[in-house]
Amino acid sequence: MEMGNSSWRTSEEIAEIYSAHIDAVYRLCYAYMKNTFDAEDAAQDTFIKLFTEKKRFESTAHERAWLLRVATNLCKNKLKSKYRYGNQQYIEDVADTHMQSLNSASDDSTELFGMILSLPDKYKTIVYMYYYEGYSTKEIAKALKRPPSTIRNQLRDARILLKNYLGGDSD
Repeated sequence: MEMGNSSWRTSEEIAEIYSAHIDAVYRLCYAYMKNTFDAEDAAQDTFIKLFTEKKRFESTAHERAWLLRVATNLCKNKLKSKYRYGNQQYIEDVADTHMQSLNSASDDSTELFGMILSLPDKYKTIVYMYYYEGYSTKEIAKALKRPPSTIRNQLRDARILLKNYLGGDSD
C-alpha cells in the first residue's frame, strides 16, 4: 500500500468528514441495529470503508448520500448474518433497549420513532432519509439507485402504514 498516493485522504480530511456525518450515520445504523453496540460497529465500519475508498465526491451532499448508502448496506448485511446464524430473536431482544435509550423531548416523538423503526426495511431507510435527513425523493432515488417513482410509492406506502399504526384513516 503506497501512502504517498494522492488519491488517499489525509487524516484531517477523514476527521472533517467524520465530524460532519457521524451523527447521521450513527442514527441510521441505530435505526437498523436497534442497539448501541451494533450501531457503533456499523458506523465505524462505514467510516473504515470511507478510509479505504479512493473515490472522490462531487459535493458534501454526495459524500453524505454515499455514507448513508454504505451504512444501510452494512447494517442489512450484519442483520442477515445474525439471522443466518440462528439469532432470529435479535430484534425482539433489543427493542426495549432502543426505546429506553432514546433521548427524545416528548413521548409522542419516541412513540413515532419506534413506529418508524418497526417499518419493513424497504421503507425504513426512505422515511429516515426523507424526514430526518431532509433528502428529496429524487435524491433518495439517486443514492439508493432506485427509480424515483419507486421511492415515491414506497414513501406513500410507509405513510399509510404509519397512519394505520397511529389508528388514523389512510386518506
